[in-house]
Amino acid sequence: MKEPLVLVPGLSCNAALYAPQWPALADGRPILVADHARDDTLSAIVKRLLAAAPPRFALCGLSMGGYVAFEVLRQAPERVTRLALLDTSAKPATPETNLPREQMIGLAEKGAFDNVTTLLWQKLVAPARLTDEPLRLLVRGMADDVGAEGFVRQQKAIMKRPDSRPMLAGLSIPVLVLVGQEDEITPVAEAQEMAGLVGARGRLAIVPGCGHLSTLEVPEVVTAELLRWLG
Repeated sequence: MKEPLVLVPGLSCNAALYAPQWPALADGRPILVADHARDDTLSAIVKRLLAAAPPRFALCGLSMGGYVAFEVLRQAPERVTRLALLDTSAKPATPETNLPREQMIGLAEKGAFDNVTTLLWQKLVAPARLTDEPLRLLVRGMADDVGAEGFVRQQKAIMKRPDSRPMLAGLSIPVLVLVGQEDEITPVAEAQEMAGLVGARGRLAIVPGCGHLSTLEVPEVVTAELLRWLG
């Protein structure tokens, strides 16, 4: 059996975020999708993840999933065999980055979660995909599954994230850093910074024509990169 894989979805996303990759990744490999909508701190999310995960595993996270992955490395680095960081950032939360999150929390708590999902959609994908209705409905379906309360818990967890850049230089495991070239939420420069800190143990993949949801926007490219990373 191949080494187990833990997948961590992004904000307001569930296992469907990785559905296009699933057939290839699950071929002879056990996969766990992290439950990351029931706790409002990264520490608690990761304690839940580690309790459910096998003793050692490859770890892949997209966006918020990357923030969770960094916390896994803080709590149990010895359990992670390799790391994939998709459309994410190692930078800490700041008052500036937290302000729009506070505004979205306010909307969600006032019963305007529909407005939140509509606003987020405008930034989640490359401009050319904004009219992709099946993709929009898939993203909306994931958000509805997480729900407003889960969304608020996730935002509160993200807003407390520390600076993860210092740990990158010390990693001795294979690292994939992948980003959509048109990602507005976690831009290419942030992926380049992470890859630079990882150095020779890492691989940087910049995907043209892709925004923040790389696994859904360019699934074949992401699947190929993940299979290469997994060896």
